[in-house]
Amino acid sequence: MKTRSLTLLMAGVMAASVAGCSNNSSTPSSSTAGASSTTSASNVSSDKKILSVQIGPNPETLDPALNSAVDGGNMILTNFECLLVNDKDGKIVPGAAESWEVSEDGKTYTFKLRDNLKWSDGTPLTAEDFVYSWQRVCDPNVAAPYAETVLSMVEGYDEAIAGDIEKLAVEAPDDTTFVVHLSDPCPYFESLAAFATLSPVQKATIEANGDAWATDASTYVSNGPFYITEWVPSSYILMEKNPNYWNADKIKLDGIKFNLIEDANASYNAYNSGEVLMIKDVPTEEVPSLEGRDDFFVDPIIGTYYVSMNTEKEPFTNKDVRKALSLAIDREYLANTLMQGTYSPAGNFMGPGWVDINGTDFIENANDGKPYIDTENYEANLEEAKKILADAGYPNGEGLPKITYTTNDSDYHKAVAEYLQQAWKELGIDMDVDIVEWASFTPMRRNGDYEVARNGWVGDYTDPSNMLDLLYSTNGNNDGKFKNEEYDKQMDISRTTLDAQERSDALHKAEDILMEEAGCIPLAYYNDFWLEDQSKVKGIWHSPYGYWHFEDAELVE
Repeated sequence: MKTRSLTLLMAGVMAASVAGCSNNSSTPSSSTAGASSTTSASNVSSDKKILSVQIGPNPETLDPALNSAVDGGNMILTNFECLLVNDKDGKIVPGAAESWEVSEDGKTYTFKLRDNLKWSDGTPLTAEDFVYSWQRVCDPNVAAPYAETVLSMVEGYDEAIAGDIEKLAVEAPDDTTFVVHLSDPCPYFESLAAFATLSPVQKATIEANGDAWATDASTYVSNGPFYITEWVPSSYILMEKNPNYWNADKIKLDGIKFNLIEDANASYNAYNSGEVLMIKDVPTEEVPSLEGRDDFFVDPIIGTYYVSMNTEKEPFTNKDVRKALSLAIDREYLANTLMQGTYSPAGNFMGPGWVDINGTDFIENANDGKPYIDTENYEANLEEAKKILADAGYPNGEGLPKITYTTNDSDYHKAVAEYLQQAWKELGIDMDVDIVEWASFTPMRRNGDYEVARNGWVGDYTDPSNMLDLLYSTNGNNDGKFKNEEYDKQMDISRTTLDAQERSDALHKAEDILMEEAGCIPLAYYNDFWLEDQSKVKGIWHSPYGYWHFEDAELVE
């Protein structure tokens, strides 16, 4: 883990904090590891090495097939292990599979599982469990939002997603061999084999408990370095070391307590009191006082904070209305001032970190090397927005109904909502803000039960298709219901062509279409910022996909 300099990231940060919020720059309490204060809320004895952390609020789901949120994904990867895994250097390495081979035509992957793999309940885990798990992701009754993204390149996907899941071309010739047949070569398939959606899940526990299997510690069977032993919704999830994990000897912690805190100020107070040793949610108004502290970290991740508009509802069916809303936003102010420089202004949908052909940066080759939106020319953008709206028949917003912006209950999301209220008022548009708790927010957005909503995506792997696929018409994560035939055509080309340049061109054309149609509104590129007391814990590492890894962590005596 590296401490990143904030010199560039903090350019433009205002000296004054938000009114009404404390500005406590004192160092955290020196109490021991938080173990005694946190284990008293559970049945774990106080002499166990329990790391107490906060990475998010109550998760919507911890079913690997259903999760699409970073915080839920972080907890899932702590409980489960895929065929392959990402290591701290960003390399794909063996996980549940000790080795794998790829056929000469790139269409058949053969994974050799480790001997004697077990579930957390001690029962055997075999290749047939992967067959079941991958086919389950395609089950239309499960409705996995990632199904198309992770399995559309596998033979038989179309039949499987239509209901005949056994048509998905995955097989288990024996207990330790898992074979996948692709319809076309996929240059990033190994990254998919390391992605949490394709974690193995136990058929017996799902058949016995239905959807409830993933909501109760007593039925939550996994195969990773930790397993859930206690789960108190909206309070905490306790995970203990899994003695049946194949590499259990490597795990130094006895357990991890995930404190399910939604309010950033409450999270910050828990850190300062020593109750937790690492928090993801830091109040943005505290950032200026934290710069330079040894326990404050900022790391870029591949992802974009954006706004979804429900394109099936008026007036968002009109691309000119969408474009006007996008151009009326001062992204430099939003990122550098409102978000305290912890984000970077986004002029493209695809930000830094996405890899193009020959290892070049995708953003460098987009739109002839220029941003789609000049974030440094807000006044001109605003005038253009007013003109577009007038040409669309809504001068000064006349004729447009009041709109509602939906977001979850987190301080910087609310601050963004309040800013958008002001920004769109410049166009003559009135907006209400609807605050929804996190566990309800994501299914509401996915189901299209909103008009405009905050959204965001952090990459699961560095191939640009991972994010551009979001706007494909049938993608389960297409929250804005964006539909464009030419966009789908370019994404189809990117999925099937064997020519690297043609694939790159198709992906760039797709982003061109998305930005021209204003299928969504990119606001800022993500950076993760967090507090971590490394005088009491070491070995936690942070990935560019927005996850914290605890399998190497240990408490400092």
